[in-house]
Amino acid sequence: MLQHRVPWLVLLASAVLEAVWATALGLSYGFSRPLPTMVFAVTATFSMLGLGWAIRHIPLGTAYAVWVGVGAALTVGWAMATGAEAFSVLKVAFIAGIVGCVAGLKALPQDRPRSTSPWTATATIRATGSTSWTRRAAPTASAADCRQRPVPPG
Repeated sequence: MLQHRVPWLVLLASAVLEAVWATALGLSYGFSRPLPTMVFAVTATFSMLGLGWAIRHIPLGTAYAVWVGVGAALTVGWAMATGAEAFSVLKVAFIAGIVGCVAGLKALPQDRPRSTSPWTATATIRATGSTSWTRRAAPTASAADCRQRPVPPG
């Protein structure tokens, strides 16, 4: 039971760190103040590492929405609590809506196992300079079923 919750706990901790780095970024005044700049760099790094680890266990779209939603809600909540932003009942209602949507995403069942993604996450650069994505074969398919599709220039 705890093993299933660990990715969600890491994701929530990463979202809290997102709120910290967003606040520190605002306090750094364009990276001209050393302490907020260091807080930003450290918390942004750990926030991204936690998000990166969590998406190995939670679908990417859900994990990213939770990370952004919780981070944004905490950032705005902190700004209102410290007086950096004006308090507004509508703002609180919309933040509650974000949190409610995040809770709804957590409550949804996972659609498919994480290992069935058909595309690899890296692009192959050939000697000619063209880029292509490699389609990963299904576990029961042979290597002959793999194809390369060119990525349109742009």
